[in-house]
Amino acid sequence: MTTPSGTSNGVAFTYAAVAPVLASVSPSSGPVGSTVTLTGSGFSGATAVHFGTAAASFTVVSSTQITATVPAGSGTVQVTVTTPSGTSNGVAFTYAAVPVLTSIVPSTGPTSGGTAVTLGGSGLSGTTAVSFGGTPAAFTVVSDTSVVATAPAGSGTVTVTVTTPGGTSNGLAYTYAIPPVVASVAPDQGPASGGNTVTVTGSGFSGATAVLFGAVPASSFTVVSSTQITATAPAGSPGPAQVTVTTPGGTSSPVLYYYLSAPQLSAVVPDEGPVAGGTTVTITGSNLLEATAVLFGAVPASSFTVVSSTQITATVPAGSGTVQVTVTTPGGTSNGVAFTYAAVPVLTSIVPSTGPTSGGTAVTLGGSGLSGTTAVSFGGTPAAFTVVSDTSVVATAPAGSGTVTVTVTTPGGTSNGLAYTYIAPPTI
Repeated sequence: MTTPSGTSNGVAFTYAAVAPVLASVSPSSGPVGSTVTLTGSGFSGATAVHFGTAAASFTVVSSTQITATVPAGSGTVQVTVTTPSGTSNGVAFTYAAVPVLTSIVPSTGPTSGGTAVTLGGSGLSGTTAVSFGGTPAAFTVVSDTSVVATAPAGSGTVTVTVTTPGGTSNGLAYTYAIPPVVASVAPDQGPASGGNTVTVTGSGFSGATAVLFGAVPASSFTVVSSTQITATAPAGSPGPAQVTVTTPGGTSSPVLYYYLSAPQLSAVVPDEGPVAGGTTVTITGSNLLEATAVLFGAVPASSFTVVSSTQITATVPAGSGTVQVTVTTPGGTSNGVAFTYAAVPVLTSIVPSTGPTSGGTAVTLGGSGLSGTTAVSFGGTPAAFTVVSDTSVVATAPAGSGTVTVTVTTPGGTSNGLAYTYIAPPTI
């Protein structure tokens, strides 16, 4: 100050600096405890950094930069910096919620990876990483509640997590399953029409999702254990088919199963025989190899022999009437061919019952079951004959002597016997 007496001593006065200016907060969102960088000007001597009303710990890097630790909070708040010159403008910062996982589908997959896994939860829209036990996975954000990730290769059971600006989620278990192994199928062949039960043995069958015969799914299947599956074979074309089992661990290597054509019968010779059975017949047709049964009606043949793919010899069991002969192989059961059980012939009369030793007499034999007569015997000597009807045969007596037994033979067997007496001519 100046007066008429002169000028006073001086007292210092400091002009206050301009209030700080906050230009940006990076990142502009994140979880509690994350570090953010504030840029602007006039930060020297900063005394406070606030996120909304919450004070944050901070470090003044320079007059244009501050690093701060995000304090507790939620939603979107204004970040400000305070210095002796005042408080800055505010810049928005959004608290990002920590993501939460609630589901993982599927929760298993092959060790080779590649499975599309859907992760469900909340706070997933900003996903920046998906980890399978520490191994990064490719992913697509579907919505805030869903992310689809491609499982990388791995083994055992690992923890799957999702990372967003809000942090890293809780973990859910994902198990790498070993691919199944098919060791055998039994039987390894069956009819082209399908329908037979096949037992598949191997390992790693738990959780099986498919059993295929070639490209055709089994009509049905049951997982008996981790080493066994029973499956109903679907229809297929004659020839080999590859049987595979699919589980969350992958698809097995194939084992061959053979579809066989059903047998076809063309004839049975002879096509009739006695009700007592015992006749040997020849059955002809196709696809007869590996025959497991020969039936006369519902009765199994007494025995049979597979001669070739086109021929079987069989011993006829006892029976009656006309029945259908069928052959069963792994390829199925054939069509039927008729076989008739012929009743044993019965003789009730012989006219005349005597004749000369020289033979030549026409003898009428009466009875039943005579239509199929194949032989007439006079005491063991064959006689010429003519079948008149099922109740009558006319035979020409051969030469003979004494009293002999006359019988008739048909496919049904040999009849009872009737007496015929040879009369010697008178001696002069």
